Amino acid sequence: MLRISKLTDYATVLLAALARGPEECVPASRLAELTHLEPPTVAKVLKTLARAGLVTSIRGVNGGYRLAEPPEDISVAGIVSAMEGPIALTECGLEPGLCSHESDCSLRGNWQMIGQAVEAALAGLSLADLAEPASRRIAIRAETTLRESQRELS
Repeated sequence: MLRISKLTDYATVLLAALARGPEECVPASRLAELTHLEPPTVAKVLKTLARAGLVTSIRGVNGGYRLAEPPEDISVAGIVSAMEGPIALTECGLEPGLCSHESDCSLRGNWQMIGQAVEAALAGLSLADLAEPASRRIAIRAETTLRESQRELS
């Protein structure tokens, strides 16, 4: 099973909360309240996201965190990479020489291709997509599909 870590999941929750007011500076304690996550966990995740350049940390009385870029410009692949490291499904997908069976395995290229497809799919989704309720996203896609169908019939 492919699965992201809890910290990556928490990162998406925190970033989605920040995406609701992308220009606002929100203290870590307020983010913990809004997301119902433990303050030490919030602090840890925010520090990682700041090191990756996804959020900006502002010190002082009115300090806190805000998105470093608009939500539309932050990819899900970037979030996952920031928290998990390079996206790869197998060790051989990262770089040559990590797997002791590499010289005898004919699947390496296939796993790399699959990993690239997963990364491309994640890169095609933005934080704005992630932060939007699924029901609204489905309605927008249905409306777009309907318009495209109507154009084709015209």
